[in-house]
This record gives sequence, structure tokens and C-alpha cells, in this order.
Amino acid sequence: MCGIVGYFARGGRTVADGTLQSMASCLRHRGPDAGGVWRDETGAAGLGHRRLAIVDLSDDGAQPMESASGRFRIVFNGEIYNYRRLAEDLRTSGCRFRGHSDTEVMLAAIERWGVHAAVQRFVGIFAFGLWDAREHVMHLVRDHIGVKPLYYAWVDDVLVFGSELKALRRFPGHRSEIDRSALTLLLRHNCIPAPYSVYQGTRKLRPGTVLSVPMRGDVPEPVPFWSARHAAEQGTRDPLTLDDDALVAQLDGVLRDAVGLQMLADVPLGAFLSGGIDSSTVVALMQAQSAHPVRTFSIGFDVPGYDEAGHARAVAAHLGTAHTELYVSAEDALRVIPSLPTYYDEPFADSSQIPTHLVSRLARQSVTVALSGDGGDELFAGYNRHVLGESLWRRLRMVPLPIRQLSGRVLRRASPDTVSRLLRLSGRVLGTRDVWGYHVQKLTELVDAASPAELYQRLASHWMEPETIVLGGVEPPSIPTDPAQWAVLPSFTEQMMFLDLVTYMPDDILTKLDRASMAVALEARVPLLDHRVVEFAWRIPLHQKLRQGVSKWALRQVLYQYVPPRLIDRPKAGFGMPIGDWLRGPLRPWAEDLLSEDRLRADGFFAPEPIRQTWAEHLSGRGEWQYHLWTVLMFQAWYHAEATG
Repeated sequence: MCGIVGYFARGGRTVADGTLQSMASCLRHRGPDAGGVWRDETGAAGLGHRRLAIVDLSDDGAQPMESASGRFRIVFNGEIYNYRRLAEDLRTSGCRFRGHSDTEVMLAAIERWGVHAAVQRFVGIFAFGLWDAREHVMHLVRDHIGVKPLYYAWVDDVLVFGSELKALRRFPGHRSEIDRSALTLLLRHNCIPAPYSVYQGTRKLRPGTVLSVPMRGDVPEPVPFWSARHAAEQGTRDPLTLDDDALVAQLDGVLRDAVGLQMLADVPLGAFLSGGIDSSTVVALMQAQSAHPVRTFSIGFDVPGYDEAGHARAVAAHLGTAHTELYVSAEDALRVIPSLPTYYDEPFADSSQIPTHLVSRLARQSVTVALSGDGGDELFAGYNRHVLGESLWRRLRMVPLPIRQLSGRVLRRASPDTVSRLLRLSGRVLGTRDVWGYHVQKLTELVDAASPAELYQRLASHWMEPETIVLGGVEPPSIPTDPAQWAVLPSFTEQMMFLDLVTYMPDDILTKLDRASMAVALEARVPLLDHRVVEFAWRIPLHQKLRQGVSKWALRQVLYQYVPPRLIDRPKAGFGMPIGDWLRGPLRPWAEDLLSEDRLRADGFFAPEPIRQTWAEHLSGRGEWQYHLWTVLMFQAWYHAEATG
């Protein structure tokens, strides 16, 4: 796991000596073990690398690395888990290897099969820049799901790329003008989805694509080598027809292979363990394939309602892992906040970024690689909206839209406590489900949705009308707000699962995991997002994922073979922090400074009036606006850190 940078000067521009070193040096946190740079003899191309050594710790694994023929040179961030299997295939064709790194195997595969055919054989997480000296083409490639990041921009006629935006900012002439349209996406989603970034003209490469830039002629659009949409559509058209026992056995085998492959490393390895279904499944399958206790890590909080450490401890004890647990105080968590703009590099506002960083920091004290359970919710119908969304829509559509529109206006003027009492008294739409605070407030935004598409858009949104908040911002199209980009699937539930997989997963969850872990030079792996697992999961019929209101049914059955249900079955909990209470308490002075009317007017990005009103409602308790406010605060904190840094 590493940091990569590079450039390709199509028009013959001379790039100053030291530029690559400067770009790579600011990614030292991603690769503290070694670094290297290379420039083409003509000056047309350059590559830089910071190394976190995981496989083949010798100099034979150093990058930038040249292929055996000299045609290709690569800088690579990630891991190819099936590289040993690929190496055996290549040896039968006459290939010989000087070391045993996955990077060397990648280059041999590309020489033998070509870029597109090779990446289709890779099982792993990767972002890389590949220079083809014979054809004078720079290829940029990002893995199937988008686990590893890759940004790129044009500086006049020079293509510049890197793992993080801070590296691109080091390239002379890079434009760092804020994209106000991207800010509307930030306010809607808590993150900026690909292909957009916070800067005008700077883009994120979409997952599963290759961008091939030639020396001359037009620059083509990125070309997919794998598609989550195709996997979802193909899987639901060709579902498995297995009884429950056979299905669980096959799923166990697929997951066991994915986990086993990701346990390969030449450095200490462990896993995050929250005690939930996903992380417990990963750890159980690790322990089943390990001759020694697996190292597991969890953190606990001395904040009521936010502590899951006891559940993780019980699972670890049952499985016999070598468990490390650390309790952190509110003060410990609060101390992380000033560093978030540096860690996340562009505005990012999922508040679980705080505990994710804390558990990464804990794990890094003992291991260099940690497996995570991310992906189970998206693939196996694990979110509350997957369980309740379709029935909610059926109930909503029974009420005429004009009546629901009127009800929505009335409910949005009421306090969360008032709405909660009304919902419990009515017994309608949500039955007797006891929902408070933010979740109750969120429900008031759903009652007047006109279609399933609009219902999902509202479920996936924070600020519902971000263009009214961002001065001069026009919201660009994105997958959640553009049904033309949605998959054709049999049910609304599966549509929500698909959208979560291609938007929330890469743009929020995986961004959070990458930045939190790489800030401490920890490689985080996600075996449930092996693309083969994704393809298999889409073939599982919905009734074997969601059964009688129980989410992740098939995944639970796999886990129950290793861990008893009594240790697992409980209401779903998030990995968050009491941001709402903190904003009314210890974070209030910090927030008040960033949200002051004078500061907002001087910065000129947001309309002060709606933000100040939202802030006042939150402080008074008339609204639970912590997530809306956190998004604005994270931009403000990032912007001022950049201005002073």
C-alpha cells in the first residue's frame, strides 16, 4: 500500500527537476518505508512513489518498477491478492521473476496480455499509473469497486495524477480553485462523489476504469474494464437456484477464499472487530484458516449509546483471537478533529471518520495490515432502508400526494419530539417504531416523495436543496440524482443496494477507510468487496438476503457456523460519535467561530442565513441538524487549513 504520483507532458513541456520528489514527499504518510522517482529520458513522463512494504520487503519490490522488456514502467498503490496464481500461469509461458512482488507480476501480466485483459484477471485493490514507452501512452487505472483513490488533472497540456490532492497541488500551475458545483454535492452527500473533486478541473478516476492518454490526438474518456451495474443486472437475471443449505455452503466457500487470499502478507496482519455481522464474519473466516490467534482490534467509548466494545470482546473470546481493546474518552476523540482536514485532503464529513482513525491508530501499533468488514450491508441488504424502504413506499403511495405534501410541510415545522409523538399515536406509515432525533426528522423529509427514485434520493441526501446554500453553485448530475445511471433491477430494494454499492461505498465508506488508515501507514483490506464476492452476491436471490424482516440472512447463516446467534443478533448500530451533543457542548466555540455570519460572508461560499438558522435550531433543540452542520464545518475547517497551510 503506497502513495503514487506522476505526470505526462504531451506538448513537450519541460517539468522542473525536483517536482516529482516534492509531489511524492507529501505522501510520505502513505509510504514511510522508501521512495523513488523516475523520468523518461525525453522528459515526457515522470513517476514517483512512496512505499509501504507489504509483499517482498527487499529492493526487488521497489518502485517505480520497469518491466522485463523495458517497455512499461509502473507506480502502483494497492495489492494484487492472486498474484501467486497469476505468476504460475505466466511461468508456464516462459516468464521468469527476479523477486516475488505483486508489482513485478502485474508488469509481466500486462506485457503478456495487454492492459485491459490483465486488469480483468487481477483480484485486488489497486490504483496505478503505467507508462508505455513504445506507444507513448500513460494509462491510469483504478480497481473494480474504488478501494484505492486516484486523482488527475490537466495543467495546460500536462496530465498530472496522484493518490491525494495534496500531491497535485505541488505541481507548478495546478489550479486550486474551489468548484462550487462540487460543494453542492458535498452538502447533499457528506462527500464529493467521483468523478468530481473540490477543485475545478481536477477529477477522480471512476472505479473499474482505465484512462489511456496518448501523446497526440484527442484524449478519450475512461473506459470500463468491470462494471458493478453489469454485475448487478447479470446476477439478478441469472440467479442461483440453491436451497438454503447449499447456498450457505457456497457462500462460505467464496468468502473463505477471498479472506484467505487477503491474509497473505510479509508483515504482521490483523483485523478490525466491532462485534457486528460483517467484521465478525471476516474474523471468523480468518481464524478458521490461521494456525495462530488472529490479532483483532476494537475501541470503546465512555459515551452511553456509542460503545460496542463489549460485543467485540465477546466475539473475540469465542473465536479465540488475540484481542486488543482501547477505551477512548470524548477528549481523545475531540483531539482528532483539528487533524481531519489534513488526513482527508478534501472536504469529507462522515463523522465516523473519527472512530475509524482511532481504531486504525490502535491497530498500527501492532500490525501493518488490517482486514475490515466493509461491504456486507451493500451486498446483503443490511441497511435499515433495505429492510423498510419498499414497505414504506407502499404505505406512502396509499395516501394521495397532495395530502402528503401538506403533511410534510406541517411536520417539518414541528420539533423532532412532537413528530415522534404524532407517529407513535397514529400507528401509520411506520407503525409503532420508536424513532427519535435525527431519524425522526429524516422521516419528515420522506412523506411527500413522489416516486421510489425520489424516496431514495431523499434517503441519500443531507441538505435537500444544496443550491440554495452554496453561493453560485449548480448541482451537477450524479448517480443518486440521475435515474438514467441506475441499474435495471427487479425490485426497489435491490436498486437501493446497487446505488449504495456504487456511490456511498466508494465515495464515503472507502474514502473514510483509506484516509483514516493511510494517515498512520496502515494497509486496510476489504475481503467482502473482492469483485468475485460482489458478482456472487448479486446472484443470491433477495429472499435469501432479506427474510421476514431480518437483514443479511445468508451472511448470518455463514457466521452462525462459527459464532452463536446470541453474540450477534441485536439492533444494527453505526460507528458514529455524539456529534449533536458535542456541537451543543465542547465543540460549540469552535463551531460558532467557523459558522459566524462574518466568517461565512467573508469566505463567500455559503449563504449565511439558512446556516445560521439551522445552527440556532440545533442549539435550541428544535432540530437535530448535526449532520448538515458537520458537512459545512468540515468544509470550513478544510478551507481555512488550506488557506493557512
